[in-house]
Amino acid sequence: MDTPQEGHGPSGPPRNAPDPDDLIIAVEQMIRYVRHSARTGSLSTAASSTLARLSREGPRRLTELARAEGVSQPNMTQLVTRLERAGLVRRTADASDGRAVLVAVTSTGAEVLAARRAERAGVLRQLMEDMTGPEREATTTALLALARVIRNRPSTPEEDRA
Repeated sequence: MDTPQEGHGPSGPPRNAPDPDDLIIAVEQMIRYVRHSARTGSLSTAASSTLARLSREGPRRLTELARAEGVSQPNMTQLVTRLERAGLVRRTADASDGRAVLVAVTSTGAEVLAARRAERAGVLRQLMEDMTGPEREATTTALLALARVIRNRPSTPEEDRA
């Protein structure tokens, strides 16, 4: 009789592979821990996500933002109004359609976003300092690989829901 060995099973994932639920829980814990470490600007998760999207993708219409963020247009309008009052975004006329309005990040919004990102990066760096060398290396490799795969996907989960 053969003895079990590590490696791939006859028709599936490697033997002794972690349960996918455990991996999801670990990812959720890490995201929550790092996300909650950012205090600059006192932004909600939705506000921070919207600001980051505008920073990455440039000015967007409210309808596009609402769809991409998975919220209703009235909710996005309220959020953008709060961000505008705080000086983090501004509304401008869409040059291609005079009836439409674009939302863009202000320089203050970009500064708040950069400060929040630096706070999160510092927390992640502290977490990684508590790891062994091989754990740190494996985590870095895994996170960069996940980011690459996500960037190269033909659609995002937000687009799949639309």
